[in-house]
Formats: sequence, structure tokens, C-alpha cells
Amino acid sequence: MADFFETDDVTKGFDKNISRRILSYIKPYRLITALAFIALVVSTAGELLSPVIIRRAIDDALMKSWFGLSAELKGTEAGKELKLNDSDPVIGGKVFVRTTRLASLSSEEKKTLIAKDLFDTVEMYVFTIKDGDEAQQKLLAAHSGFFASEGQWGAISVENLRTLPAPEAAVLRFSDSVLIGKYVAALLAILVAILVSTFVMTYYSNLLGLKVMKDLRMQLFRHVLTRSLAYLSRQPVGRLVTRMTSDVETINQFFTDVLSAFIKDFSIMGGAIAVLFFFDVRLALVVTASIPLVFIVANVARIRARDAFRNQRRWTSKVNSFISEHIAGIDIVKLFVREDAARAEFTEHDAALKKANLGEMYVFATFRPIVDFLSTSTTAIALCVGAWFYLTHSISLGTLIAFVNLIGMFYSPIKDMSEKYILLQSAMAGGERIFNLLDTDEMIVDAPKLPMPERIRGHIEFVHVWFAYKEEDWILKNLSFTVEPGKMVAIVGYTGAGKTTVANLVTRFWDIQKGDIRIDGYPVRDLPLHGLRKAIQPVPQDVFLFSGSIADNIRMGDEVSVERMKLASEAVHANEFIEALPLGYNYQLSEGGSNLSQGQRQLLSFARVLAHDPSIIILDEATSAVDTETERLIQRGIEGLLSGRTSVVIAHRLSTIRHADKIIVLAHGQIAESGSHDELITRKGLYFSLYRLQNSGMV
Repeated sequence: MADFFETDDVTKGFDKNISRRILSYIKPYRLITALAFIALVVSTAGELLSPVIIRRAIDDALMKSWFGLSAELKGTEAGKELKLNDSDPVIGGKVFVRTTRLASLSSEEKKTLIAKDLFDTVEMYVFTIKDGDEAQQKLLAAHSGFFASEGQWGAISVENLRTLPAPEAAVLRFSDSVLIGKYVAALLAILVAILVSTFVMTYYSNLLGLKVMKDLRMQLFRHVLTRSLAYLSRQPVGRLVTRMTSDVETINQFFTDVLSAFIKDFSIMGGAIAVLFFFDVRLALVVTASIPLVFIVANVARIRARDAFRNQRRWTSKVNSFISEHIAGIDIVKLFVREDAARAEFTEHDAALKKANLGEMYVFATFRPIVDFLSTSTTAIALCVGAWFYLTHSISLGTLIAFVNLIGMFYSPIKDMSEKYILLQSAMAGGERIFNLLDTDEMIVDAPKLPMPERIRGHIEFVHVWFAYKEEDWILKNLSFTVEPGKMVAIVGYTGAGKTTVANLVTRFWDIQKGDIRIDGYPVRDLPLHGLRKAIQPVPQDVFLFSGSIADNIRMGDEVSVERMKLASEAVHANEFIEALPLGYNYQLSEGGSNLSQGQRQLLSFARVLAHDPSIIILDEATSAVDTETERLIQRGIEGLLSGRTSVVIAHRLSTIRHADKIIVLAHGQIAESGSHDELITRKGLYFSLYRLQNSGMV
């Protein structure tokens, strides 16, 4: 059975033209876009700054270590490489430098310096001797054997520092405690900035997506309303609904989940790599060695996820279609005892959907652990290499810890990359389908050359009209007839003769290929569509009522007075059943008016048309859905209210048109005969045959 839900491809590769068209919708919201982007930059910068602050806090305060170098190195190549200068602490003929400065020397150079007794491998803590600091002076005096000093500088080995009681160590490292407080305050400020900027970014990106979605949905709805019936008749309703709901939602996801996420993720990844190289090139090269493998795995997972997602959506569509169709036709299923067969078929569909869902799950269940494994392996390798660098005084502990944090920041976005790429593909596919619909130009051109006359008398004239729904498969062939103002003309004929087509052409639901249709002598093409359709009101075969009150369905958004509404209802004998309903005209109708009988819906559609007081009324099989008694009531109402109006009645029940001023009999898109009821009966032609068939052979 046919699939009622969307079955088009739901994924498409990145398309710059579609992306450009999607992004064009943000032009009215430049301020929102700018705020979201600024918040994104702040959030990204904050996340990248956090490891830097942590590194500085560890190296400058927590693990503040120094190594002594011979003052003889000043002016040498090694001294220049170490950037020794006069501001460096000098104690006992040794120049003390921080661990981070030693990273510029290779292992062989360090070994050479150690062998020549130019490099002291004892880890030291260097501090400033403050005049007037009694606690510090007391500490230096109490442990004079631990300290070396010269001028304003003092030094103690890290090993001896760790043996000091906590209060004494606190006195010595008071400045470090103050510095840690500053770094903690800076880190808290950054975290608060990340929190606020992330909220702002999320809020404004979602607001931007919702505004674009609203604009796009309104544009689509207006576009569909103005398309011709020729185009709309080729489009399943479910597909158009999907365009304005699911496909528009993918555009919303493009702004909320894809665009901002991609920008931030790539910024974080690029920033993390940049910071890694800034900290230490050697260790950064170790980390980046795994990047090619990561991207190979990510690309394979992306392709697999795309295929799995397509399969999952295809089977979701089939299951939804099956459920919708069988619930809608449940009475037929029960009537033909198809419960077991339907259950068996649904079991197959459901199992296929489960398999498709599992296929999608397997992709992510495989990809994420692989990325986790690569992340953990890279971290382990970086720790091993970094530990060796640390033990050989090539990097500081803060740098090593920052590396671990940055590796996690680099790999975290990769885990979501395939999922985000699927959303991007869905947005591209949704955008393509939306823009294909927006690019269709099949519409009834409303380019009036004349203003709408203040009063329509109701003169209708078909002049050599040719019309085909498809190319030259002519439904009407050289059709010509005239309807005088205030007269009732009936059009009859076998099914497919073109009766309903005539009604659609008068109101320009379709445009003719040849000939001319005139209202009061004016070509309908030259009159404004809105005015033309206000003056001509059809009552279609299939009555459609909107959910809402009866009054709303009669008024249809126009200013129709209560008196006029009730007058129209009384004229078609709808007032009786409306007043009998709870709340009367405020009675709420369900979807399609299903809580009314078919005859009541038909009467209500008559009241709706008559309440708008048109000049021309077209009744298309208007009494086909009511019983004989209701038909008599309708006929009385129509006879009174059609007085002074032109009316075209298309009917299968010939008994309802016996009093028509003229009856036109169509056959194969042409007029077979015309005249009054009595004249046509006398001729014993096609009308006579139709009438005899409906009256069991009795004339």
C-alpha cells in the first residue's frame, strides 16, 4: 500500500547554495545573530583560557620550582638560548631559572651542562626576602641551615621545604597563597563568563532559529495558498504538511544544533591545538599524531551513520504510514476479518524498524568507544612522554596537566561530529525540499486590468472554451453558453462529462487554455481574484468544515452579523438543528465537522455561502449527500434565496432541477443539448435517458 508520509531522501551532502539561502533568512535579525556570535566567541575563549589559567596557577604558585645554573653561562650560546638576564635571581654564583625556561635545552645539552657542573639538578624554591617581615626573618633564623640567600633573594630546596611545618611553610609561601587567590578569582570569573555567554548563545541561537522557522513557515504557507489547483492537485497533502513542519524544523536545528555547534566545536579543536603548540611543540606533535586516524574513523562513522539514519527514517515512514492507513480504515479491516493479516504485516514492519534503529545504534555504539579509546590512548601517551619531559626538566608540571585538559577538549567535539553532520545533512535535504517548493511558480496570475465592479449582475458567458488538466487531454471542447442574470441554469451529464470543471473555471480555480469566460461582459482574467471569488460562491460536492464553532464556520473570518448568519441558516433550514445543539451557534465542531451528520454538514455549507450574500451561486452536486426530506427543505430555502441571483446547479438528481430556467446537458466536454426540463423530455435525447434511468423507466 502507498506510503502517506514523507518518503524523500532525508539526507543530503553539504550544499553551499542551500546554506547561503538558509543564512539569508537571518538578515532581519542581525542584532540577534551578532549577540549569539559574540557570546559564542566569549564562551569559546573562556574554555580555552581555563587550562592556561590552571597551568599558570600550578607553575607560578603551587609547584613553583627553580634550578640553578652557573653564572658563567651568561653571554654563552647556552645562556642566550636560556635567555639569561640581569633580572634573574643570583645566589651563591648561581643564576636561578624556572623549569619552563629549561624546555629550550635538549637532553644532550642538559647532560653536558651537568657534566661540567654548570647545571645544578637540585629542585629549589626561590623567594624574595622582605625587609621588615618579622615572621619571615624568624623563620630564616630558625632554619638557617636550610636557606641560602644573597641580596633580596633567598632559596631553599624543595625537599627541605616539604619538611617545614605547615604554619612555617605558609609564612614562606604567603605571596604564593595570594597569587593562587588571584588565579582562583580569575578562573571563577572565566567560568562565570562561560556560564553567562553559553546561556546567551543558547538563548539567542534558539531565538534566531525560532524566528527564522516562523518566517519560513509563514512564507511557505502564503506560497501554498497562492499556488494553482493544477499544482496542488499533484501534491499529496502529507507532503505539503511535512514541508511546513518537519522540514522547517530541520532548518531550526540548523541554527540551534548545527551552525553554532560546528563553529564552537571547530574553534575549540583549532584553539586547543594552537594552545598545545604554544605550550610545547614536542608534546603537541605527540598528541596530533593521532589526528589523522581520528578523522578517518569520524569520516567512516559519518557515512555509516548517514546510511543508518536514512534506513531508519525510511522504515519509520513505512510504519507511520501503515498505522495511519489501518487506523483510518479500521472498519474495513474488521469487516473483511483482516486483523491477523494486518498484525502479521505490522510485525514485519516493526521488526524492520527495530533492526534499522539498532543499525543506527551500532554506529554510535562503535564510534564513540573508538574515539574514547583514541582519546584515552593519546592522553596516556602524552602523560608518558610528558612525564619523561618533566623528569628531565623539559616541561613544567602545569604544562603537563594543561595538556591533559586540552586533549579532552580536543576530543570532546569529535564525539558529536557524526551526529551533528547528520543534522546538517538533514537540514540541507529539508532546505532543498523547501526551496524547491518555494521556487515553483505555478499559480493563477492575479494581474487585474480592471477594477472589480461595485455590483455584479450575474451574467455568465462561456465563449469557445477549451480546457485540459493535462496538456491536450481536453475536458471541455469549444464550449459556449450563456447564463442570464438572475436565472437558474442546471448542468447535467454522465460522470466525467466536465460538469464540476465548469464550476471551477468560473471562479478561476483553473485557467483555460483557449477561449474566454466573462462575468457581466468582463473577462475573468481581467478582474481581481479576491473580488471575483467574493462575488461567486460555490458549494462543493465534498463539504469541508473547520474545527471551531458553527458561527466561525459560517463567518469564515468575515464581518457577518448575527442577524445575517441566522437569516441564512433559516433560509436553508439549518437553523432548526443548530438551535437544538448545545450552545447553538457556539457549538464546537470537531475536525472536519465529524460530530455532525452528513446532511447537517451540507446544510451548514449552504448557510455559509448564503451568509456572504454572493451575486452568483454555484451548487455542485449540492444535494447528493442528503435524504429526500432534507432535500425538500433545501429546495425550499434555495428557491427563496436564489431569487435575484444567478445560479448554476450541477446535479445528478434530476428531480432537483426540474424548475431550472435552462438545463445544459454535457457529453465528452461538449453541449449535447439544452433547454427546459419539459423541452428536453420531449426531445427524448440524452437528458431523457438520464431522467428515465433515475425514475425506473417512468417518465
